[in-house]
Formats: sequence, structure tokens, C-alpha cells
Amino acid sequence: MTTLGFVGLGQMGRPIALNLMKSGAQLIVINRSDKSFGAFRERGATGSTDIADLANADIIFLCLPNGNVVRDILLGEAGLVRHLRPGQTVVDLSTITHSMTAVVASALKTNGIAFLDAPISGMEARAVDGTLTVMCGGEREVFDRVKPFLDHVGNKILFMGPSGSGQLTKLINQLLFDVNAAALGEILPMAVKLGLDPDLVGEVINSGTGRSYASEFFVPRILRRHFSDGYPMAHAYKDLISGAELGVNHCIPMPVLAAATATYQVALLKGHGEKDKGAMVEVFEELLGVQVRSLASQS
Repeated sequence: MTTLGFVGLGQMGRPIALNLMKSGAQLIVINRSDKSFGAFRERGATGSTDIADLANADIIFLCLPNGNVVRDILLGEAGLVRHLRPGQTVVDLSTITHSMTAVVASALKTNGIAFLDAPISGMEARAVDGTLTVMCGGEREVFDRVKPFLDHVGNKILFMGPSGSGQLTKLINQLLFDVNAAALGEILPMAVKLGLDPDLVGEVINSGTGRSYASEFFVPRILRRHFSDGYPMAHAYKDLISGAELGVNHCIPMPVLAAATATYQVALLKGHGEKDKGAMVEVFEELLGVQVRSLASQS
């Protein structure tokens, strides 16, 4: 029987790990606190706070908040690489920079450990349903070996090319999402300032050519003044840093992304970092002295 390891039982990691159990593999979950282990132990999984317990796992999945944490978990003084053996495989579901992915992949390869960067796209509800999109970079043979397990995590599992290709693809998707969210933050307050009904404007956007996933997700929530369903801006800012880094390193001008980044930065400086990206609307609401709120909720 295949033994899987899983590190990181956060908002996304927990449901992903539970879905991996549907593969029939034995699962070992690692977390700093043992408070998250109950549901896993009830299903026959092993829970541990000691990363060394992954020494015998065939495939180890990571779902961690950023590249520094991934590097430390794998390559730090007490890192996982000290406990692994040639022939094991590490699959990183986290969203980290392309440059950090290269560092990790190279270090693992030196130790004979296979690596797949496999960032995920989709919010918590899709993680629970097992319908995430997973973009993979690495050797095709490694992808083919891991895919049967990823099929329990998502309904669109894509092999994008060599190591790092998964992270690059995820970044492209995220940057387009960021641009869309920033545009909503700028344009919706203008509509209200000019006297339009925000409910009707939202209806037109989400049934017309201005529609996007960002508008479908955020507009109803903005109208209800609900800014806590998406990923917090303070955590998601790493995507914009990665985009800027790529632009500088490869001399690629991205003026629209730069403008969106400026809106994002103002929102962070205004203290909206723990809110989701829909809260960028508050930057322009303050400037224009309006609020994009459903009129129905005010009656």
C-alpha cells in the first residue's frame, strides 16, 4: 500500500488531505498542533507533530503559506530533506515564487528526491468538493505517478512542463484575477458617484461583457459589505511581488499590472490586509465619498 505524507492542515490543506484519503492510501498528517488530527485519526490516518515521521512516506504533499516556509520545512536545519531517502517524491501544492521553486527542486534532486510543483487554484469550497485545478511542473514520469492521487483533489489536473511551470501558470492566473479585482474596486464607486443603482450595475456586469470570475464572486459580496470570504490580501500580496520580480528579471513591461498593484498597495496601507480582494473597493469609496452597498439592504 502507498503511504502518503501531508504537511500543512490550514484552510486549504485540511480538506485536500481528507480527500487524499479517498485514494485508499495510508496517510500521515503533520501539523505544528495536534488539535487538527481528530478527523484524520477517526478515518485511520496517523497524526504527528514530528516531521521525521514522514521518513517512510512514498509521496509527501505540502500545502504551506509561502516559499520561506516551504524552504524551511524541506531544507532548514531540521528540514525534511534530512529524513528522506532517494526515490521518494515531494509534491508542493503551495503557491511560491518560480525562483524559490528552482532552489527547492535543485536541492531535492541532489538528494535523489523527485519533485513536482503543483499549485492549486480554487477556493475552500472547491478544496472540500475535490474540484480544484492543479497545475504541475516537473518530470512527466513523476506527474504520471502522482496524478492518480491528485485526481482526488481536483477535476482538472494539468501537466504544464518542466519544473517551475506549475508555479508560472498559477501566477499568470492569479495576476489576471488581481487585475480584475482592482478594476472592480476602481469602477464600481465611480458608478455610484455618478448616481447609478449599485444593484442594477452589478446585475449588468455579471450578465454582460464585463463579467469575470472576480465580478461574479466579489460584486454580490461588495454589495452586502462582506469582505471575508476570499483569501486575505496581506497573504495574497506575494503574487504581485512575484509578478513584479518576473517583469524586472525578464524586462517585460506590464503597465496594467503595475496600476493594479498600486491599488492593492494602497488598500494594504489603509489597513485592509485581513480582508479579501473585494475590499479594494474601499480605497475608491473613501476617495469619492460613496459606498457600493445594496439599496435593498438599506430599505
